[in-house]
Amino acid sequence: VQLQASGGGLVQPGGSLRLSCAASGFSLDNYGIGWFRQAPGKKREGVSFSHPSDGTTNYANSVKGRFTISRDNAKNTVYLQMDSLKPEDTAVYHCAAGWPSIPLLDLEYHYWGQGTLVTVSS
Repeated sequence: VQLQASGGGLVQPGGSLRLSCAASGFSLDNYGIGWFRQAPGKKREGVSFSHPSDGTTNYANSVKGRFTISRDNAKNTVYLQMDSLKPEDTAVYHCAAGWPSIPLLDLEYHYWGQGTLVTVSS
């Protein structure tokens, strides 16, 4: 059972990146999927969440309107499209799978992927 996050990199302010969270050993469509990030010296922050069955999504206020979470169940992968990136979006991004009662809190998640680093800088 594994979650693999990828797609991070260096991008200029205003640019875009798409992160991927691929699962192996279990089916993502049975789980809620959250994206979290942690910047140096800061607490981990919930960024976005995708509900497993009703298609609802949640976003942190800091990314609302700029980030979009989506699923491709055929590929067993969840994506985080990040547009209009800002320097304050710089962080290590993790994906997690579970059935959290509060989606953007990093509690009640069963599986975590390793992080992928996003650096927004000119």
